[in-house]
Amino acid sequence: MELNRAVIAITGGAGGLGMATARRLGQAGAKIALLDLGGDALAAAEAQLREADIETVGYAVDISNEDSVEATFKKIGTDFGQLNGLLNSAGIIRDGNLVKYRDGKQVNKMSMATFQAVVNVNLAGTFLCGREAAALMIETGQPGCIINISSISAAGNMGQSNYSAAKAGVEALAVTWAKELARYKIRAAAIAPGFTDTGMLQDMKPEALQKVEKMIPLGRLGMPDEIAKTVEFILCNDYLSGRVIAVDGALRI
Repeated sequence: MELNRAVIAITGGAGGLGMATARRLGQAGAKIALLDLGGDALAAAEAQLREADIETVGYAVDISNEDSVEATFKKIGTDFGQLNGLLNSAGIIRDGNLVKYRDGKQVNKMSMATFQAVVNVNLAGTFLCGREAAALMIETGQPGCIINISSISAAGNMGQSNYSAAKAGVEALAVTWAKELARYKIRAAAIAPGFTDTGMLQDMKPEALQKVEKMIPLGRLGMPDEIAKTVEFILCNDYLSGRVIAVDGALRI
């Protein structure tokens, strides 16, 4: 894919990996459809990209809501006339053990609401956006590429039944879509970051974060732009499809 003048939609675009990718792809000449929940964060991100001479339109959307996603991608089609790429980077975490016992008595368990909240955004939201992006690409006759942000937690991580299950699911979606959509010249892939310096780590205690860094063979957290570089690589390599690329500093959970 030639990025110059390509239209790329990015969910979770107001910060973290989404914003870093929007900046990198925009600097390569791509037009950015920036999707997030809305509010000041989305407006600020849109303004920052425009100040950098990146053609950007922001869209307030709840990716877990089917009507909201359908309306948003319809608007993207109207505003840009095409869609060439989608990065599904929106995600949330709500960590907790499956069950917790003390002295033989249950003191806590992961609620269905906590499990479902993560699955709704991370998995169902990725499904909905991927579906609508693929439809728009096909209807406008555009070859394209869909990239899902997974995590090395997809292999299973303590305290993350909901998150691990959802991320394993988005990897499976990418592989499935690569096979289903190849006939339309649409590729799909996933990226599984390790511990990356984004807002998701801000709630960690400093001592816990230091312990994490010591576990990583390269000795540091990943940076958002390092994930963005991988997005760019996948978009630009027209023979890469159906694969999950880990970007984790050699860490394996």
